[in-house]
Amino acid sequence: MTDKLNELTAAGVAVWLDDLSRVRLTSGGLDQLRREKHVAGVTTNPTIFAKALSDADEYNWQLRDLATRGVDVEEAVRMLTTYDVRWACDVMRPSYDGSDGVDGRVSIEVDPRSAHDADKTVAEAKALWWLVDRPNLYIKIPATEEGLSAITDTLAEGISVNVTLIFGLDRYSAVMEAFLAGLEQAKANGHDLSKIGSVASFFVSRVDSEVDKRLEKVGSDQAKALKGKAAVANAQLAYERYTEVFSSDRWKALAAAGAHPQRPLWASTSTKNPDYRDVIYVEELIAPGTVNTMPESVIHAYADHGETRGDTVTGSYDAARKVFADLESVGVDMADVIATLEREGVEKFEVSWQELLDGVTKSLKAAAQGTGSPNKAAKDNAKAADKAGGA
Repeated sequence: MTDKLNELTAAGVAVWLDDLSRVRLTSGGLDQLRREKHVAGVTTNPTIFAKALSDADEYNWQLRDLATRGVDVEEAVRMLTTYDVRWACDVMRPSYDGSDGVDGRVSIEVDPRSAHDADKTVAEAKALWWLVDRPNLYIKIPATEEGLSAITDTLAEGISVNVTLIFGLDRYSAVMEAFLAGLEQAKANGHDLSKIGSVASFFVSRVDSEVDKRLEKVGSDQAKALKGKAAVANAQLAYERYTEVFSSDRWKALAAAGAHPQRPLWASTSTKNPDYRDVIYVEELIAPGTVNTMPESVIHAYADHGETRGDTVTGSYDAARKVFADLESVGVDMADVIATLEREGVEKFEVSWQELLDGVTKSLKAAAQGTGSPNKAAKDNAKAADKAGGA
């Protein structure tokens, strides 16, 4: 049988898993995906951790120890999540070593409540880097306006960064500027640029979800014909900007000093609309030097019926610009779409973070009182949050 994921990797797309849990680690499932499905990295976020901690009893022993020590919930959450990420870094270390430090990375996010506070973001990035203490770690920092300076300052400390929640082209350009400035400062600070990595997580499917909703509201045949086109066009134009920045003289000077480029990472690549092909956000975004982080379901779907047709991004730029022009002609304000998605993206992660805190609080209380499974409290909290419409 054809190894479709190997074909995707050969086309220049690094396959990463958008998920992590203690169960994946204890069962050896993550290592199996690395060995058998070409998974070369892992991304996490507050929603992923909230679900992981509510679904498994593997956390019970650690919850009991934390309760015995009397730690507060903020410290407990960081102890639980950094434990998993450190373990995952060790599992992915062969990919890191085999790719000269480019792949094999595992991401952990700063507290999303600090997304608009640059100083707190940098301080937490440094703390997480120290806590996990693995060279193949990425610290995820949201690409808010305030986050841009935090990205630069964190990189300047020699810390690798995954910039997350990028939706628009102008903000993406600002992220690349922050990256270049960060590496220039890191070099001035005496850091080895070859050890510093970065990706820019450009969100995909959420763009279609928001735009399609607006097109439905317009209701014309012309508008409906544009459904499912905005997200891919947006990402394709982002790649155009990437190629421009990373062929500049400014970048070449950093590359000569050993720096690796900040790769575009396609995030939110599961298809939200069942009418769309389930691997559309993989097949239509194949380009050299990119990362596609996928839920396990999408990885298996691509392995089963994905089509690697070579580079599907380069050369698409004029068609992508036409999509944007057509969207504007039917009344879709893309600037407002992007602003809405960024605001909602941070808010959703804040909700998930609070859910995580609430679940761990109940679990610590149950562990301290010795009343049944500490994890049952987290499960009950997750169910209640789900009924209340939590992220």
